[in-house]
Amino acid sequence: MTLSPINRRKASLVIAGLAAGLLLPFGATGSAQEPKAQRIVSIGGSVTEIVYALGEEGRLVAVDTTSIYPSAARDLPSVGYVRQLAAEGVLALNPDLILAIAGSGPQQTVDVLKAGAVPYVDVPEGYSEEAVIAKVDAIAEALGVADKAEAIKAGITADFKTTRDAVAGAKTHPRVLFLLSAGGGRLMAAGTHSAADAVIRLAGGVNAFGGFEGYKPINAEALVAAAPDYIIAMERPGAHPIKELRKLAGLELTPAGAEPDRLIAVDGQALLGFGPRTASSLLQLARDLGTVTD
Repeated sequence: MTLSPINRRKASLVIAGLAAGLLLPFGATGSAQEPKAQRIVSIGGSVTEIVYALGEEGRLVAVDTTSIYPSAARDLPSVGYVRQLAAEGVLALNPDLILAIAGSGPQQTVDVLKAGAVPYVDVPEGYSEEAVIAKVDAIAEALGVADKAEAIKAGITADFKTTRDAVAGAKTHPRVLFLLSAGGGRLMAAGTHSAADAVIRLAGGVNAFGGFEGYKPINAEALVAAAPDYIIAMERPGAHPIKELRKLAGLELTPAGAEPDRLIAVDGQALLGFGPRTASSLLQLARDLGTVTD
């Protein structure tokens, strides 16, 4: 059979394409792999912590002010507070990837960043073991290092299991008040649907302020009426949370105020961040609350 000039040209193109395919390395698809981002802005303390846990911190060019662990993160340029971001400040760093915890803001800034040319990844937030695992998966996938996530996830799962098994045998479930702020006499208590509420429950306690959602200010009368067995406050640079708690009006009228070891200071990022350190921090909290004895 004799091919026309047009058909001969088509055949030659097909043969050339097949030949090129045969020269590709085994398993290659023929499409160029997208290069991994090398200038990453990380927004959210747990997001940054996971980037470091994955060993990818060398690609970070900036973080937000909640990214305080590990300490090396504090040496990076800052884009400001996670909920008070400015698009210009983020983009001025010329990133090629933005990793941001869900709830970053303000929404107007987030909308501008998402509409831009720089890939923006919403990292899911949540207050459970599954939520921590999902967070690690999302970040590892975005960084192109999904294989590195397996060991981290295995450690997180093991830590949560240890804590869960220990708390399962609790013989007491104390009433716990978590104060987000206790300075200057202004009390900001944690209600339900909050990270603080989740850690209280996971550590075997009962939230003394389970009648409202989120975080709300309370007064001395509400503090006394809640009758917490324990009061928790967060450690802050230059602050002395236990000293601040001891000054609370009405404290002496609560079960927590009757015993010196009923006032607890915690590392807020480790415990409330729901990152790689949360499960082990929960176990320590359970010991402090007396729900776990070992």
